[in-house]
Amino acid sequence: MRKLFFIVLIGFLGVGISTAQELDLGLKVGANFAEFSDVKGADLSNKTGFQIGAFAAIRMGNVAIQPELLYSQQGAKFNHEKIELDYVNVPVMLKYYLIQGLNLQVGPQFGFVVNDNIGKVFNEIAESNDFDVSGLVGVGLDLPFGIRLDGRYNFGFSDAIKSNSGGPSAKNSVFTLSIGYSFL
Repeated sequence: MRKLFFIVLIGFLGVGISTAQELDLGLKVGANFAEFSDVKGADLSNKTGFQIGAFAAIRMGNVAIQPELLYSQQGAKFNHEKIELDYVNVPVMLKYYLIQGLNLQVGPQFGFVVNDNIGKVFNEIAESNDFDVSGLVGVGLDLPFGIRLDGRYNFGFSDAIKSNSGGPSAKNSVFTLSIGYSFL
C-alpha cells in the first residue's frame, strides 16, 4: 500500500512538472491544536503542539497539487496528562485558487507514528496505530515575497488509538495554523 502510494505520487509529480506553469518549493512551520474525536465518556481536552516540514506545489492555472512532508506533534490531554502522538505526515493537497493568492485546499494525509506514550497513559489497555489516514480541508493565502499562510482542519478516518480489551479508541482531530516560505 505504501509503495503504491509513493509510486502514484511520483507519477503525479512527473506529469505535473512537465506541464506546470508554476513551481513552488519551500519550508513551513505551524501550531497544532489537537484532540481526539469519537471518544465516548473520556475527559479529553485540546493539546497544543507544532509541525515543521517542506512543501512542493505544482500549479496549472487555478489548480495546484501540493505534496508535503511534515513532522507533527498531535494527541490530546487526558486527566491532566498529555497524550503524545508524533507523526511524519504526508499530505497531498489539491488547491483551488479563487482569486490572486487566495485558495481552498482539500486532500488526504498519510501519517506514520514516530513517537507516542499511549501505552503508558492508558496502562497498556490501548496502543497507537502505526499508520494514520486523515482528510484535510483548509484555506490558504499566497502573499508577496514567497510568504504562505494556511489554516487547515484534519479529521481522522482511521483510529489513531486502538483498544486492547475494552480500552479507548479514537480518531485524530487537528486544527493547524502555519506559515511558510517559498524559495521559487
